[in-house]
Amino acid sequence: MFKVDRKYQAYYTKSEPIVDYMVNNLSIQPDDKIFEPCGGDGVFIEAILQQNENANIEVFELNSDTVKGLIEQFSHYPNVKIKETDTLIDNDLTLNSNFGKKYDKIIANPPYGAWQDYNKRKGLKKIFPNLYTKETYTLFFFRCIEALKDGGRLVFIIPDTYLNLHMHKYIREYILTKTKIKEILLFPSSFFPGVNFGYANLSIITLEKWNIHNECLNNEFRVISNFQKVNQLFEPESEKLKTHYFKQKDIYCNPDYAFLIADNPQVLNIINSVKTKISDIANCVTGFYSGNDKEYLQVISSNLKNGKNYQVVDKYKINKNYSKIPNILDGISGQDYFIPIVKGGNIKFLKPDNWFMDWSNESVQHYKLDRKARFQNPQYYFKYGIAVPMVSSSQITASLIENKLFDQSIVGIFPKNKNMIYYLLAFFNSLTCNKLIRTINPSANNPANYIKKIPFIAPNDREFKEINQIIQQIITDLKENITYNPKLELELNTIIQDIYGF
Repeated sequence: MFKVDRKYQAYYTKSEPIVDYMVNNLSIQPDDKIFEPCGGDGVFIEAILQQNENANIEVFELNSDTVKGLIEQFSHYPNVKIKETDTLIDNDLTLNSNFGKKYDKIIANPPYGAWQDYNKRKGLKKIFPNLYTKETYTLFFFRCIEALKDGGRLVFIIPDTYLNLHMHKYIREYILTKTKIKEILLFPSSFFPGVNFGYANLSIITLEKWNIHNECLNNEFRVISNFQKVNQLFEPESEKLKTHYFKQKDIYCNPDYAFLIADNPQVLNIINSVKTKISDIANCVTGFYSGNDKEYLQVISSNLKNGKNYQVVDKYKINKNYSKIPNILDGISGQDYFIPIVKGGNIKFLKPDNWFMDWSNESVQHYKLDRKARFQNPQYYFKYGIAVPMVSSSQITASLIENKLFDQSIVGIFPKNKNMIYYLLAFFNSLTCNKLIRTINPSANNPANYIKKIPFIAPNDREFKEINQIIQQIITDLKENITYNPKLELELNTIIQDIYGF
């Protein structure tokens, strides 16, 4: 498993199969100059020396105590040089890289999410103006590729978020045009019980530095996934694993250079070929936060899931006509000042009114001025739209926002053509939409920026009419406290599949 140093967010690689796999992928040669930018407890150094006890290894490490341990551990190896320094800002590394003194091989398990104080973050932004400096692993990634010789090889174990997240767009463009990717392995962080990475999945990427743009784009590499156990790292041809082959130019042509991985090629075809996106036909925004829900948010019943820590709302204080109040964004002056709010939770089509927000004049003034509160996108409060939870289980879900307030755990989707509400409600609850969003963003999160990227295909008149009739029946049943017929949802899925082709 991994050993963790919380201060530096260093996850020390204690998995022998992973260490062996990564060192083998380095393809070490006798005269190689090898760099380890975050030495940790020295497991990579030990494995390299087992292959070649005379290997020329340079090690950087920021943690003083760890440096002392490394010096003691490798003091009898004159070919191992250990330096206490911050790899991200080390001046010698910068000078050597600029003047051609680079490394043949680089291997690392860099820090994930290590905290940078605001002054250092400003400094890092000057050094790495195009990178996301709140996260550290991509900074190490970029820095080390720069320090590689042409033809030099790098092997990193890092979270897989660089493959898709919008914030990592630049690093994707950089590796696609400045390196030849050899292989990417994707596997769950649950391989390492007892460690909270903050990431669902990890990756091992092997690449070579290459400065010929066209050769980089024409390079073919493979992505291997579906690992069930760590020893499968040495079974790449196993039928239990999924292997996809890509040319870098195909990834380069994807929106934001994202590594879109799908078993069905039609999914990728739709993402790349359909020019109209959800952002073109609807506004997608996040909602409201009081700043202190324990004080301002109340629940219909303490028996409700997650409701036991909240006060139960006085039913006589619930305003049933709030949508007709002219200046509702300023609050309610009467005694019935609680209003329903749409929150997260994976409920399809229609959510019952279970949560209520204090919307008195005084409270609304507080929300507008309080630093912790988020009175954001108020022009969409109390409008008719669709709520998609930011966090979902395996299946994305959507429900109606019927002129209600919605909170920040929701992405509110407001079609520019209001007639499209029911069609979009059906679409966002469909298996087709789930395949699209999980290809665009494989995590369980559905932020607005990724929902905006989903391709939109309009239905024909017959499909539009059928979907509206089915949705109307489902909504009617739910409002009458009737469980809708599951065959109706199957019909919706079939129509959406026909429209999109999968």
